[in-house]
Amino acid sequence: MRRKLAAGNWKMNGSREALAELRDLGATHADTAVEILVCPPFPYLLAARDLTGTGPVGIGAQDCHVEPKGAHTGDVSAAMIADCGASHVIVGHSERREAHGESDETVLAKAEAAQAAGLVAIVCLGESLAQREAGETLDVIRTQLAGSVPDGSTGETLVVAYEPIWAIGTGKVPTLDQIAEVHADLRGHLCERFGDEAGNRFRLLYGGSVKPGNAAEIFGVGDVDGALVGGASLKASDFSPIVAALENA
Repeated sequence: MRRKLAAGNWKMNGSREALAELRDLGATHADTAVEILVCPPFPYLLAARDLTGTGPVGIGAQDCHVEPKGAHTGDVSAAMIADCGASHVIVGHSERREAHGESDETVLAKAEAAQAAGLVAIVCLGESLAQREAGETLDVIRTQLAGSVPDGSTGETLVVAYEPIWAIGTGKVPTLDQIAEVHADLRGHLCERFGDEAGNRFRLLYGGSVKPGNAAEIFGVGDVDGALVGGASLKASDFSPIVAALENA
């Protein structure tokens, strides 16, 4: 069985004071069977890991550099992230692909760097509204999947997150049928590439305006193993009901 994963991406939000939300979240779900992950900005990684300790809330980062070290001013390596006690790193988020011009090749290199440092790479995929309306969604997702996921990945080293760009932070959510179609296609291509046994071990997350009010129905969709949550992960009072919906899925 694939362990369910509720991952929160704080993006460029939060503060040292806001890290107390992690303590509250952990206290509420102390005995959960769901894996909980929160990815705060880089400056708070070590403090977040120290605060959560051995509790149920894991800590991840939002990006990493392709190199383990070097003359890369302002960048952070996967090895540094691991050294802070983090377990995961998000790569290929659409905000990085669009605002920083990251290609599938760059995302692949970052995912490889993450895995080499002992981190789980959360590889993000997603289509634009124009691509969705043009009927290109599956072609876009398949291309990104093929170009961004490292060879040799396993269910223990890789998570795939489907985040339609047009649904991120907009309040718009694909229909359940649309979510099911993409997740089933992702599962099929992972099985085709890695073999059925391995392909069925990869966890697939849905992301894009996931909230307490729609989480339960999204988690009822086949091949949805959890969520990558943005704004609703900033406060324990918002994120906790999403975790609870996943616990009950």
